[in-house]
Amino acid sequence: MKTYILLFRGINVGGRNILPMADLRLLLQQNGFDAVQTYIQSGNVILKGKTKPGESVIREIEAGFGFRPEMIVLGEDEFDAAVEHNPYDLADGKSVHFYFLQHEPQPDRAKLMALASETERFEIKGKVFYLQAPDGIGRSKLVAGLEKCLGVPATGRNLNTINKLRQMAETV
Repeated sequence: MKTYILLFRGINVGGRNILPMADLRLLLQQNGFDAVQTYIQSGNVILKGKTKPGESVIREIEAGFGFRPEMIVLGEDEFDAAVEHNPYDLADGKSVHFYFLQHEPQPDRAKLMALASETERFEIKGKVFYLQAPDGIGRSKLVAGLEKCLGVPATGRNLNTINKLRQMAETV
């Protein structure tokens, strides 16, 4: 069995796309996945499976909860590589963000640079967009325009969440 990290996009945000984590864990267990764990309510899942979770999970969520979430699935080795390639300070848990991309991006670098504030720095490595935002991301024009500039769907997690998920994956 292989360990997978599932990152759902846009669930349990602003009272929309409600998916209780207990229900998600049960759904995944009923689909043959083992050692299913979730972290916070924003759709972070660690599990073990003989096969990679895919479209059938999304279809079941849609049938049971009335919306079709986007899900990025990473093997433990892919996730670890993303952490290893982080170009920013590992102690900067709230200011460093990883945006996992559905596909290889076709970035509009000029637009990205134009949207970035004076304090924001970013790098793209493979299917991960790394952002250091010491002033936060709540009002970031870069974050607001990120998917448009990259040309692919993305879901972001701060370094604190990444570190917790990595710790959880090691103990599954």
